[in-house]
Amino acid sequence: MGSLRVAVVGAGPAGIYAADILTTKYEGASVDIIERLPAPYGLVRYGVAPDHPRIKEIIKALLRVLGKPGIRFIGNVNYGTDITLAELQQFYDAVIFATGAMDDRPLDIPGIDLPGSHGAADFVSWFDGHPDVSREWTLDAEQVAVIGAGNVALDISRMLSKTADEQLVTEIPQNVYEGLKANRATDVHVFARRGPAQLKFSLLELRELTHSPNVDVIVHPEGFDIDAGSEQAIQESRQTKKIVDTLLKWLDNPPSTKPHRIHLHFCESPIEVLGDDRVTGLRTERMELDGNGGVRGTGEITDWPVQAVYRAVGYLSTPLPDVPFDEQEGVIPNEAGRVLGEDGTPLSGLYTTGWVKRGPVGLIGHTKSDAAETIQCLLDDLASLPKVASRDVGAVIAHLEEKGIELTSGQGWTRLDDHERALGEAVGRPRIKVVEREQMVEVSRAADDDDEALAS
Repeated sequence: MGSLRVAVVGAGPAGIYAADILTTKYEGASVDIIERLPAPYGLVRYGVAPDHPRIKEIIKALLRVLGKPGIRFIGNVNYGTDITLAELQQFYDAVIFATGAMDDRPLDIPGIDLPGSHGAADFVSWFDGHPDVSREWTLDAEQVAVIGAGNVALDISRMLSKTADEQLVTEIPQNVYEGLKANRATDVHVFARRGPAQLKFSLLELRELTHSPNVDVIVHPEGFDIDAGSEQAIQESRQTKKIVDTLLKWLDNPPSTKPHRIHLHFCESPIEVLGDDRVTGLRTERMELDGNGGVRGTGEITDWPVQAVYRAVGYLSTPLPDVPFDEQEGVIPNEAGRVLGEDGTPLSGLYTTGWVKRGPVGLIGHTKSDAAETIQCLLDDLASLPKVASRDVGAVIAHLEEKGIELTSGQGWTRLDDHERALGEAVGRPRIKVVEREQMVEVSRAADDDDEALAS
């Protein structure tokens, strides 16, 4: 096999799995995973609630991939500004875009832009200590609405309901702890547009709502309907059956005296966020199931006196410079991972995988199979790839350093990882996440051997 130089833009699970599969299937491949943040893992580090213990196992698997021969992590490099597509094509035979989805999908209802109305992605980025968001988040609402019926909606509800001290077993940074400590929320209302058999969250996420000794989960009977379409969904999916059974059990629970409550409302569609200069309520319309898995409006309107609204209606990918983008679908137009030009034909040497390829749906298993499809297309195209003249693996590093970019490496991530663990160990916690980008870079580049590590 001849040598193959590939750049993967994005160091989340999609990009890391693509690098793993390629280097496994093609012995002569060397892959650089280029990431705009100083640390890898994407939404696994910055898009999941910190009280999910199973995420640690995913990170262990991703770390093993980053340690494989032929795979190199290059962090703190922003595609489009620090390095362009034309520049990447000087150093690599192919480029795979795996930039994921970090923005909030819009919800087009009146009042959605009022102060006190937030996107889920923004809040998640805050409590996960993302280096590019504000350190402050005001949590002064006692009654809160969360719009959505997926795992992110439940993550937000749980973070708003659990006490700050309960989160001290996680890796939240100090500013997040202080923000949660000031949280005044007593009641979090989760609104699902459809019924209990059409929910998008997982059984595990649902059950986690009851793990706090300070939180009571209240399932409201209004809108809790099971029609013919629901019965079919229950019969076809064991997961759906268990979710509905769990909710039915909670439906009969008597209210407790716990200080915080998560309310689950079904068949309620948001139609307006109320307020003049800030959120004072949420208006919903009662829906009814249509027998086929959908819903229709009944005209019955309810105003809920909430002081904050969080919309968790999906993530959205953003366009990349010099790369085709389908604004309507929110993805890079592609065929099985081959990036398509305006005329619908594949662009030589350009590929995509993950959420920016297929949209923000699916779990880790989907990400692996998705990456495998893209890599197979790349391998099928080997004969037609535009081979670069220089095979020097250190050339791209020299190019970036000439621009004055402070790169971080795989070894640098190990140092930052060790540093965060040490911060946690000092106060009896597993880890405390470093938030500031400058500090992340400083810790990552603390040793003098980074240049050698990157060039090897």
